[in-house]
Amino acid sequence: MLKRGSSYEAVQKAFRWEIPAKYNIGVDACDKFAALTPDAPALIDLDPSGSPKPISFSKLKQHSNKLANALLAKGLKVGDRVGILLPQCPETAIAHIACYKAGLIAVPLFTLFGEDALSFRLAASGARALITNMENLPKVEAIRDNLGELALLLTIDGHTSQAEDLHFVSDLASDRFQPVESFADDPALLIYTSGTTGPPKGALHAHRTLLGHFTGVQFMHDFFPHTGDRFWTPADWAWAGGLLDVLLPSLAFGIPVLIFRSRKFDPEETFRLLADHEVRNSFLPPTALKLMRQVQYPQERWNYAMRSIFTGGEALGAELMEWGQETFGFTMNEGYGQTECNLVVGNCATIMPARAGSMGKPVPGHDVVVIDPEGNPKLPNEEGAIAVRAPDPVMFLQYWNDPAATEAKFNGDWLLTGDVGRVDEDGYLHFVGRDDDVITSAGYRIGPGEIEDCLMRHPAVALAAVIGKPDAVRTEIVKAFIILSDGIEANDELAMNIQKHVRTRLAAYEYPREIEFVRELPMTTTSKIIRHELRLRETEKQKGQIQ
Repeated sequence: MLKRGSSYEAVQKAFRWEIPAKYNIGVDACDKFAALTPDAPALIDLDPSGSPKPISFSKLKQHSNKLANALLAKGLKVGDRVGILLPQCPETAIAHIACYKAGLIAVPLFTLFGEDALSFRLAASGARALITNMENLPKVEAIRDNLGELALLLTIDGHTSQAEDLHFVSDLASDRFQPVESFADDPALLIYTSGTTGPPKGALHAHRTLLGHFTGVQFMHDFFPHTGDRFWTPADWAWAGGLLDVLLPSLAFGIPVLIFRSRKFDPEETFRLLADHEVRNSFLPPTALKLMRQVQYPQERWNYAMRSIFTGGEALGAELMEWGQETFGFTMNEGYGQTECNLVVGNCATIMPARAGSMGKPVPGHDVVVIDPEGNPKLPNEEGAIAVRAPDPVMFLQYWNDPAATEAKFNGDWLLTGDVGRVDEDGYLHFVGRDDDVITSAGYRIGPGEIEDCLMRHPAVALAAVIGKPDAVRTEIVKAFIILSDGIEANDELAMNIQKHVRTRLAAYEYPREIEFVRELPMTTTSKIIRHELRLRETEKQKGQIQ
């Protein structure tokens, strides 16, 4: 656990990992507080009318025990993979906890996935069971013939000739269950990468990964938990940001998690939710914050009282940081990590000043540096590969059935994140871009993040994405794809105004020589802009023009 200190250096110096030989996520996130505070709320589920329905730790234990017994009775064995294709709902948490206690490997899946995405992940993981709902069942039934290892299909809201009702099956089982004695290094979770730089890969995590996340959550929520804390995130629990940054650590600390499902992120509804349900802590991706920024006078319209906000997944930028300070009255803490090794860099505003454009410093317990191709640390302000030293409790075990990709992920003792960055003279890490996001123009290396942040400062810009477009003279030119704010009309004069806005605030070589106004941008299910798709579009467009 992270101990409070007067400075970053003091907290870092005092920290030591305490990883027991045996550890189980399900026991820590459920059974522990079911014994200590059985009636305390673990989950607060909002029904369709918005009324809260608390679910206690004792009820969470009872339901997860029943499901664990039911899954094993259906023939599943320790190490079998169980797909969980559900939105935020009580059954999602119950399914995860049941899997961990039974020694099964949970495979979280986004409900936004189409048939191809689901087929790939379920087949690649060799999932033996899948838990879903009636809304998503047709997609599963359409690909069932491709899933030879899938033996059990459960739904949370009905049954068909192919799918059994989870509640019916669970109700027949005992609510007494003896969790497996799992070792901290035993596999627990198979979570697929978002596929921003190629085909998704299954990152296999051990039970210890939750322990590894504790320090990051504590750090980026200013020594979480505090009395009265209550967590909510719009992030899907199928994403590491929702599952490992919010749901499981909150439960393991005895802090209730609010469940709210929305088909589309609504910024006004979000402010209302924060106020009405006394949310104190949240993980809000930058895309969500950018949409919330467009809401006028939120402080005057809603009586919210947030204590901490963590953000990550994309660079925050100075403009959003300033807006957050004005809107919530505190500094939002930006953090960094990835599916394979999450929450390893961040800010903790109570002990270190936030630095605009920086991801923060290594979270105590993690060794994160910028290295050259030989694995040597780079000098301050020199660009290189962002790397994390192994072993690390939060680090994945391996890519599922892909030893070559696993080997390629490491340079000696360093896990390569695939990101380019630099460390300044004070030890703050700065994200430059993905390896393939960095733009080379007329000999200059340009990261898209700074330009996107500058574009976001223009009052007409709601969202922006920047790529390098192939160019015969300059190698690449900077091209910006822009979604305009509501009520703004696209025209050549506005494009020139936006170009001038960037050129006068950044370097002359960084301004977007081309601007394309768009209605939407390609994004992953975790709201990260897929820049390589934009680059591919441009390449294909140029090929068509040449032909």
